[in-house]
Amino acid sequence: MSAPLIEKLPDGLANLADFEPHAQARVDANAWAYLNGGAADEITLRANRAAWDAIKLHPRVLRDLSGGHTRVALLGRELLHPILLAPIAYQRLFHADGEVAIAHAAAAQGAGIVLSAQASVPMEDVAAPMRADPTAGPLWFQLYWRDDRDFMRALLRRVEAAGFQALVLTVDAPVHGARDRERRAGFKLPDHIRAVNLGGLKKPLDLQPGQSALFDGLMPRAATWREIDWLRAESKLPLLLKGLTHVDDARDALARGVTGFVVSNHGGRALDTLPPTTELLPPLRVALGPDVPLLVDGGIRRGTDVLKAIALGADAVLVGRPYVHALAASGALGVAHALRLLRDELEIAMALSGCKTLADAGPALLWPGTSFR
Repeated sequence: MSAPLIEKLPDGLANLADFEPHAQARVDANAWAYLNGGAADEITLRANRAAWDAIKLHPRVLRDLSGGHTRVALLGRELLHPILLAPIAYQRLFHADGEVAIAHAAAAQGAGIVLSAQASVPMEDVAAPMRADPTAGPLWFQLYWRDDRDFMRALLRRVEAAGFQALVLTVDAPVHGARDRERRAGFKLPDHIRAVNLGGLKKPLDLQPGQSALFDGLMPRAATWREIDWLRAESKLPLLLKGLTHVDDARDALARGVTGFVVSNHGGRALDTLPPTTELLPPLRVALGPDVPLLVDGGIRRGTDVLKAIALGADAVLVGRPYVHALAASGALGVAHALRLLRDELEIAMALSGCKTLADAGPALLWPGTSFR
């Protein structure tokens, strides 16, 4: 695929939220409902954002912060900063360059990517700019389980050959949530956009009269612990689970060789009324100890949110909808600018909180009353 288009940034972009109206002006109502909607009454969708706002910082002053930095260690690598782009499907809905644009932006800004299995461009085209830049962040591939082990085996070999460094299996969405906004909009993919890395047809459901399409058709095909064991045996890449929220499940996963977790409620798009990720993260960190890699997503919009996430126990964060707003507004340049804004805000928050490095951001940085459960 050719290099991404160079576009002009809209005027007046001071933060990530400023991209949203520009994006909405360029995206049709069908795609907008898909990107921004949540499940059911969107309680979890709203709670994710409100929860970050509710956490208060308790800064220290008069510290020597010269030589400070945002670097973090993750899966054996030192990253320039703890910001990665979350897996979001079908990005050509929002810009013609799609996922290739975000790869160029991430590489330029030292950010990581978790590429969706439902990407709308070939994975090799996304991997190329990331692999070409030694300062680029992690390049991970997100999986949904498909009940066809020959297909999954071939997909894993392709992921490895393309240079992806870890697998991220989404475990909290074996079926779609009840996404009312999408249903009201009559969401449908345009004919020219599809999950190009998932070629072939799924097996049709074989249902008997009176059987449930969900419980008798789809759920027997969903991943279980057997599939976790199979993935661990089939690929040497580190395996993280995205969407696991229960401490007991996390312990079982570690016992089976899982490397780490993305603490996520699927951006409020799967099961509504789940707690915000600010509440899901601390119990996992306490139970699993300091060495298990934990990332978090869900509602992160500001540098202060990133700092709070680290203080709550995350090693890094994933940003979702805001970078797609930036993509829709002005392509690769927009995404790069959004990443730079967020990293700048993180540095400002660290400096004003007395944190020379992110290792200084622990529970003591949070105002009393914000604590691990």
